[in-house]
Amino acid sequence: MTTGYNYERRKQRALERLGSNDPRCFLCGESDWRCLEAHHIAGHAHDEATVPVCRNCHRKLSDYQKDHPIETVGGHSEFEAIGRFLLGLADLFRLLVDKLSEWGGYLIDLAVQANAGAREPTS
Repeated sequence: MTTGYNYERRKQRALERLGSNDPRCFLCGESDWRCLEAHHIAGHAHDEATVPVCRNCHRKLSDYQKDHPIETVGGHSEFEAIGRFLLGLADLFRLLVDKLSEWGGYLIDLAVQANAGAREPTS
């Protein structure tokens, strides 16, 4: 394991930025601080609320934000900020639903395999 002043300094800065001493990706559970980033739910320009996500999940969420409506002209209204926050939450839920479906299918496959193994006669 790498240790040393620079490593610990980088780690502490990352943990402060992520707002936790034990951060995990909100979507996939990745826990390596070097792989985690703070995703602005409504987009950086509209709200400072963030959620820790891994780089892969962050890229997916940021790509979804590119399909959000074009920003209004003449400043940011409270309604627009709330709307963008809700769209950001919907993006999080979209990826979360995909991940939950994946994990659910995986567990069912394990159960099927375990049941098939339990039915085989032993010699």
